[in-house]
This record gives sequence, C-alpha cells and structure tokens, in this order.
Amino acid sequence: MGGGISPGRVTLDDESAEWVRALRGSAPERQQAVDRLHALLLRIARKEVARRAARLGVTGPELDDLAQQATSDALLAITRKIGDFRGESRFTTWAYKFVVLEVAGKVARHFWRDPGVPMEGEQWERLPDRFGLDPARESEWRDLLAALRQAVQDTLTEHQRRVFVALVLTGVPLVVLAAELCTNRNAIYKTMFDARRKLRAALAAKGYVDDTMVRRP
Repeated sequence: MGGGISPGRVTLDDESAEWVRALRGSAPERQQAVDRLHALLLRIARKEVARRAARLGVTGPELDDLAQQATSDALLAITRKIGDFRGESRFTTWAYKFVVLEVAGKVARHFWRDPGVPMEGEQWERLPDRFGLDPARESEWRDLLAALRQAVQDTLTEHQRRVFVALVLTGVPLVVLAAELCTNRNAIYKTMFDARRKLRAALAAKGYVDDTMVRRP
C-alpha cells in the first residue's frame, strides 16, 4: 500500500487525508473506508452508464451490471495505487477519474463485441449536434453526412473504420481505444490522419469539399 506522502507532494486537504489514512488503516477501518468508497464509485458509475445508455443499446440489469463491474475494477485500481495519490486534486476527484475510465473501457468493449452497433443510423444522426451544424442548412449537411457515411464504408480499411467509428461516432476516449487495440496514441493519430485523407479525397471526388483540402498536410 506504500508509505506516507513524500516530501515533494502538496499538503492534503482534510477530507483527502482522511480517505488516505482510512484506506491504509487497520483491517476494520480499512474495510469501512472501502465500503464507503465503493458506494461513492457506484453512484458515479451508474450516472455514467445511464448517460451512455442510448449508445449502448442495453437497459435494466445488464446496464447495472456494467456499472457494478466498472466500480469493482476502479476500486481495485484505486486501492492498489493509493501510494500514487499526490494530492494535486481532492481524493474524490482522483478516484472519479478511475471509475469514469473503467466505464469508458467497458463501453468500448461492448462495441468491440458487436461492431455493427456504432454504424447504425442513430449514431450518425447525432453528428450534426456534435459538430454544431447549422439547422438552417440541414439539406446541405444531410447530403454531406450521407456521402461521408458511404465513404467510411467504402474507402477505409477495417482498422481505419474501427478507429473512426470509435472516436467520431461513439466518443470512445483515445486512451481507452489505444488500450483496446494494444497500440499507442501516436499510432491512433496516424490512423486517423490517413483515414481523414481518404475521406476528404472521396468527398472531393463527389464535389462536397474543395480538392485543395485533400492535398493539405
């Protein structure tokens, strides 16, 4: 579990210090702290999976099971890394990041098990809001999005399509995607760079974008 806070670290606020002390305390005290932390993380996880429920396509017990799994994995990671807590934020803020990342990872794995899900029309319908497209020009961007969807299907490799769908359509965090694909951020950036060039070329060929965009680095 590690020792005390090293000299270079900031002074912990009272609440954070109490969390760290309790999680390093005697067995009964530590168990009480773990139980409280589990309840806190579970509330966060349930909110996160509920927010993503529409994209997941799951409800009820299955959705809650995902939250429970994310909570358990986050709790294990936090208790193992308690010695890494530097006090640069509140302990609860630090812990929050663990459970959100776990939820994101499990959402990503859900899509890997069912790769057809992210390509459904419902996902594409969200793009106008995500990109801030002007509702007054709906006829223009609807044609563009239809062409883009076709280009994603026809011109990208399977790997490029998976990365594009994960990042653009489903909003999978980059760090989670890199972990799922057993690669790194730079490789993901390169894949997206190549995918964008292909998509721009396909759209330019149909007159949707200026061809100069395709040649631009």
